[in-house]
Amino acid sequence: MNFIENVLQQFPAARPALVTISREGERRVWGFGELIARSAGLSGAFAARGVGRGDVVMTLVGNRIEWVLAMLACWRMGAIALPCNTQLRRRDLELRASAAGPVLCVGEEELLDELPASVPVMTMADVAQVIDEERPQEPPVEPANLGPGDGALIVFTSGTTGEPRGALHAQRYLAGQRVQAEHWLGARGGELVWCTTATGWSKSARNVFVAPWLRGAAAMIHDSRFDPAERLELIERERVDVLCQAPTEYRMLAKRTQLRPLPSVRRMVSAGEPLNPEVIEVFRGALGLDICDGYGQTETGQVTGNLVGEQVRDGSMGKPLPGLQVRIADGELQLRPPSCPTFFSRYLDGEPFGGEWWPTGDAVSQDDDGYLWYEGRRDDLILSAGYRIGPFEVESALLSHPAVAEAAAVPAPDPERGVVVRAIVVLREAEPSDDLVRELQDHCKSVAAPYKFPRIVEFADELPKTASGKIKRAELRAAGPAAKH
Repeated sequence: MNFIENVLQQFPAARPALVTISREGERRVWGFGELIARSAGLSGAFAARGVGRGDVVMTLVGNRIEWVLAMLACWRMGAIALPCNTQLRRRDLELRASAAGPVLCVGEEELLDELPASVPVMTMADVAQVIDEERPQEPPVEPANLGPGDGALIVFTSGTTGEPRGALHAQRYLAGQRVQAEHWLGARGGELVWCTTATGWSKSARNVFVAPWLRGAAAMIHDSRFDPAERLELIERERVDVLCQAPTEYRMLAKRTQLRPLPSVRRMVSAGEPLNPEVIEVFRGALGLDICDGYGQTETGQVTGNLVGEQVRDGSMGKPLPGLQVRIADGELQLRPPSCPTFFSRYLDGEPFGGEWWPTGDAVSQDDDGYLWYEGRRDDLILSAGYRIGPFEVESALLSHPAVAEAAAVPAPDPERGVVVRAIVVLREAEPSDDLVRELQDHCKSVAAPYKFPRIVEFADELPKTASGKIKRAELRAAGPAAKH
C-alpha cells in the first residue's frame, strides 16, 4: 500500500486537489498531478539528505503547500512524518526531537532558531528550489511498497494532563480515515473542504487533506492567524461546502461577528473539545445548519460524531462511528482497539497496547437513544458533597450568559463539601464585581442543576491553553483559588 498510488493517482492529473491561500493573500489551485510530481521531487531531495524508509522527518511549517508536499513525500518513500505546530518553542521541540529522533526538519526560516542544533534542516528556500522545474533535481524515490503496520505519522498528545507523548500511527491510519470521512466529515466528490486546524495536531493530519481526498473532494488551507470577519469572507468567496473548525473558532465567530447565511456551506463539524449547545443554536438560527460535534483522541482518531443522516443532539458527541465498538465502564468511555482502523501503534516510549479495552480517561454518559455525552476528563471531574459534576456542564452554563467570553471550571478544596466548583471567567466587556459574581452564580442555578453552580468565581484576562486551544485545567487546579483581599 502507498498513499500516493492508492489515493492521489486514482484522480485525473488536472483535477483540483488543493486550494492554498498565503498569508499575503495569494491564491493558487493545485491539481492532483502537480502534487504528485512536486512531492516526488521532494522525496528525492529528502533521500539526498539521508532520509530513508522508516526515518522520521519533522515539519515546522504552517498551513502552506510546503507542509502538504513534505507529508506526501514522506508517505511516498515510507518515511514517518512528524508535523509540529508552529507555536512550539525550544523546550517543546527538544522534547519531540529527543523522543522521535528526526533525521531532518522541514521548517520556516523564522521558526528554526527554536530547533535543537542537532537536527538538520531544510528551509522554505530549499523547498522552493526543489519544486522549481527550471533547476536540476535529484531523482524521485519510487513509491515504497508499504504494509498496514509500517509507520506513517507521529502526533504528540496535547499535554493537557501531563507531558506530551508521541503517538505512532501506522499506514493503516491513513486508509482508516474513510470511515469518519464518510460518516462524520461527510464530504462528497467535487466539493471543497476547509479544515482550519493548525498543523501539528491529529485533526489536522487526518482532516485537512487526507479525509477530503478519500471522499473525492478538494481541500483548502489558509496560512494566517484566525480573524473572524476574514473567516466568513473566505468561506463565501471560495464557496466552501464542508467546514471543520475547532469549538473555540465557532464560539469566536458567534460572539465577535454578525453571522449571516453562507449559501455554499452544506455541512459543519467540530471536534477537539465539547461544543456548547448555545453556540450550535446561534449558528442554526443564522445559517439554518447544525454543527455536528464529534469526539476522538490523538491515540484513537475519530471515535464518535453526530453522523451524516442522523438527528443532531445539541451538546452531544454523537454516536460511535459504524463498526467501532465502545462501552462505558464505571463512567469511562472505552474503545475496543481491533474495531478501530485508526488506533495507534504505540507511544514512542512504550509498547503496543495489549488490553482488550482502551481506557480513554474521559467520563461519558449515554442516553436511551445511544447518544454519548461528554462530562470531562476523569481527572477533571468535580465530586462535591457526593455530587458528580462535569466541568463542561458548568462552563456551558456560564457561557450562556452574555457577559462571558470564556470559562473554565475546576475543583477547589472545601472543609465541608470536600471540594466545590471554582470558575475562572474571561469577560467580554463587563467589569468584574461582586454583583456580577452573584449574577453569574444565579444564572448557573437557573440553567443547570443548582448543585453545579460555582461557589467560587474568579475573573482573568485569559485562560491557559494548549496550542490547539484546549483549556489547561490541570494548570488552573495547581494554581489554586486566588487569595481574597
